[in-house]
Amino acid sequence: MPINQHEVQLLGHLELLARQVVEGFITGLHKSPFHGFSVEFAEHRLYNTAESTKHIDWKLFGRSDKLFVKRYEEETNLRCQLILDNSSSMHFPEEGKSGVGLNKINFSVHCAAAIAYMLRLQRDAVGLSIFSDKIELNTPARSSSVHHKMMFTEMEKLIADPKIQTGKKTAAAAALHEIAETIHKRSLVIIFSDMMESGEGADELFSALQHLKHNKHEVVLFHVTDKKKEEDFNFENRPYLFVDVESGEQVKVHSNEIRDTYIEAMANYKKELKLRCGQYRIDFVEADINESYRNVLLPYLIKRERMS
Repeated sequence: MPINQHEVQLLGHLELLARQVVEGFITGLHKSPFHGFSVEFAEHRLYNTAESTKHIDWKLFGRSDKLFVKRYEEETNLRCQLILDNSSSMHFPEEGKSGVGLNKINFSVHCAAAIAYMLRLQRDAVGLSIFSDKIELNTPARSSSVHHKMMFTEMEKLIADPKIQTGKKTAAAAALHEIAETIHKRSLVIIFSDMMESGEGADELFSALQHLKHNKHEVVLFHVTDKKKEEDFNFENRPYLFVDVESGEQVKVHSNEIRDTYIEAMANYKKELKLRCGQYRIDFVEADINESYRNVLLPYLIKRERMS
């Protein structure tokens, strides 16, 4: 059964919501071609050829016909840094208006919370970074329950007010450079952003992404958009007042007059993003807020399995 985002949202508490999303996702996996993924291995991991056999769980082998090794508390697991863009553009579209479901920051927080919940199940260490025109929060990766509670509390603050917070520009390049300097051990770095950079431009942004790769991190960029509005420019054929929520600049124009030019410009920017990410071996994943959480959780799970 597909996850109903709006029903899940009614549960309120972010951690409970994350658990519900993950349980629904795992149930869906078990009914799909991806049922072989190990998504609950707090106590075991797959046996690697040529390692010692003394910790193999032979009873589990008898039941599953697969070799698993018992995992102990002191084992070093995956380290993950979740990075959330909290600039004003991420609060589009304004929630509560007719036809508006989740906005970009809500969708990103829900996905990040679900990933954090999965990391906790797997006893992995996770940190949280939040930026807009500056670093708003940057915590190191830890696996304690107190740390997880703190992260969920901080993420809940981002979605507490449904109104668009204007005037907070995107300084992704500077933020990513700064965060890269604070992650001292090889990690999986997961970024949720619309990549609407307000600073030096594309070259500086790509330099920051390359900085993370240069430091030996695995990077996944979830490009969060409202595809209908921001890429397909799905507006009625009439005049609109378009407002840049980061700069405050306003433009009154008929939608049909700029549709083709706008769509072409956005397509070119997205193509450049994909191309540069491919060059730097960064996983680029489209994250449309109108689609299922599965489109985010599955790429994460595939990446994690490859790093195990």
